[in-house]
Amino acid sequence: METRLRCGWANSSVVCTHYHDTEWGVPTYDPRSLFERLTLESMQAGLSWLTVLNKRDRMRRAFLGFDPMSLAKVVDIEQSGWLEDSGLIRHRGKLNAMVTNARLFNEMMEPAHFFWSFVQNTPLQNSWRKGSEVPGTTDQSIKMSNALKKMGFAFVGPSICYAFMQSAGMVNDHLVSCFRHSEISFASNRGSKGREG
Repeated sequence: METRLRCGWANSSVVCTHYHDTEWGVPTYDPRSLFERLTLESMQAGLSWLTVLNKRDRMRRAFLGFDPMSLAKVVDIEQSGWLEDSGLIRHRGKLNAMVTNARLFNEMMEPAHFFWSFVQNTPLQNSWRKGSEVPGTTDQSIKMSNALKKMGFAFVGPSICYAFMQSAGMVNDHLVSCFRHSEISFASNRGSKGREG
């Protein structure tokens, strides 16, 4: 019988539980993975995270595997069929932003270095006891948002950037009572020591 404690939001659905247990908060440095996570967080604006997760597989297929090189070549979203696909989040502004962001992302010399620089290349280990303690934005997410907007990125406000940081493992925001908190912390510490060496 399942006895492990999780962050409260992870218990809302099987999809959320799987995402929480396998991805959320795990440090990633892969450019395509970073772009996918940033895009998903942008798509989530104004919607529930469950809605995004339920459409993720369809988005991954329609959006060319979230490959920024391929998405940057999209000339007109009207011709892409995205706006007619009920399996996607059919928000014209978000879709245009994804293509624009893909082009700008490709111009970055080292995307991982850029994003991880906001936490000095080391995951921040938080110790929240209640979900209400977890912030919606931080100084780091505000700085990241401002830097991205200055480059021309869209749908990258401070709260979106912080959700992205949580997703990509730049911060460990699992509650201390959650079984993943210690697992993520241990893995992050080992990874940091490996990069330093």
